Amino acid sequence: MNKLLAMEVFVQVVDAGGFTRAAENMQLPKASVSTLVQGLETALAVKLLHRTTRQISVTADGAAYYERCLRILSDVREAEESLSRTKLSPSGRLRVDAPTGLASEILIPALPDFFERYPDITLELGCSDRPVDLIEEGVDCAVRGGLLGDSALIARRIGILSFVTCAAPSYLARYGVPRHPRELERHRCVNYFSSKTGKIYDWDFTLNGERIQMPLPGVIALNDSNAYVAAGVAGLGIVQMTDFALEEHLRAGRLTQVLDEWITDPIPIHVVYPQNRHLSAKVRVFVEWVAEHFAAHPGMRIRTTPNLLSSQQAAQ
Repeated sequence: MNKLLAMEVFVQVVDAGGFTRAAENMQLPKASVSTLVQGLETALAVKLLHRTTRQISVTADGAAYYERCLRILSDVREAEESLSRTKLSPSGRLRVDAPTGLASEILIPALPDFFERYPDITLELGCSDRPVDLIEEGVDCAVRGGLLGDSALIARRIGILSFVTCAAPSYLARYGVPRHPRELERHRCVNYFSSKTGKIYDWDFTLNGERIQMPLPGVIALNDSNAYVAAGVAGLGIVQMTDFALEEHLRAGRLTQVLDEWITDPIPIHVVYPQNRHLSAKVRVFVEWVAEHFAAHPGMRIRTTPNLLSSQQAAQ
């Protein structure tokens, strides 16, 4: 039995919570995964996992062995990288997840630079506004917006997002231009709801120390950023979205900013990865690269003044 492979498989089974997911993550037959874990138990003469038809759980011996495996596998990888060119030229499959808007507008356009630097990395990029479980789904790292609630992840802040409030010219011609956030209660707004909880997010505005946070009426609610912007461009109502997602539509005149002086709460952007997983060279270089790229991107800066372009368009 390949003891190191068996240890890697055991760690994957514990991390993924089952044999099926671990087999998928490691691209191995499920039978092979089961056989390797059973071989470990036989060699150690201890039971590492409790198995039922629905789930697995780690025994006390299994939990202790899991922690030892993590340290041993980490040491092995570091030794291998120190004796090879992997440190200079990371390689292999890298699984990353990012919100749809950030991926399409900021991350993907910059990827030619990433692949020029690291041509031996194969990237699998999941793009959705659905929060993923990194360990359960075998994701190496993720770009996330907003407050982080998962203490099992290591997070590095890489930017901040500012928001603007806009509507299509056709909508404003029909329903009028709001001059104060309270006037939005008489308008049609496009709402955004959480993919995880289904809760519709409140709208917020701040000006000269006055802060307003409230739910607003709308005829449609969406949970995908690209679809949300499309709804605004289609004239379905007033939208509140990130600067970078709306910039092109503002320049083209498909959207016009309203309530220019009112600032919406910015949200932080982090790149996160599991703390109990060895930070391989490919993950490390991606984290460094994405932090560098986001820090230099103009869409990651806090908005402190009105969008001059949209103000000029509104006055025309």
